[in-house]
Amino acid sequence: MKTIVLVSCGKTKHHSRSPASNLYRGDLFKKSLAYARSLKPDAIYILSAKHGLVGLDDELDPYVLTLTKMGVKERRAWAKGVCEQLSEHVDLTRDRLIFLAGDVYRKHLTPFVKTYSIPLEGLSFGRQLAWLGANSNV
Repeated sequence: MKTIVLVSCGKTKHHSRSPASNLYRGDLFKKSLAYARSLKPDAIYILSAKHGLVGLDDELDPYVLTLTKMGVKERRAWAKGVCEQLSEHVDLTRDRLIFLAGDVYRKHLTPFVKTYSIPLEGLSFGRQLAWLGANSNV
């Protein structure tokens, strides 16, 4: 069984093409990524509204797109694509996924995953930042 961490993308982005781990500039993304790394998982991926599942070293251009602006049908289609991408790297019935992503990014993914956790579930934005800071030495 592998442990995989999924971090949602962020609104604030670097102004030019960058590795995905450096593209997203917001505090929540940075702290989520630092926490994810502190867990020493088998892999960390970013959930991108535009690209689906993204590796930390994948080179991306900046973009403006968020799942919060999409309808349910579009979100379901996005989640289906992400599940297909995930299944290339992860055993969705056996591996453990840790979601560091808001409900809109995980809602249509979790039904396909047998074992998962959501450490930030139910926390306000400010409490998420505080929790991540306290738990990842950032």
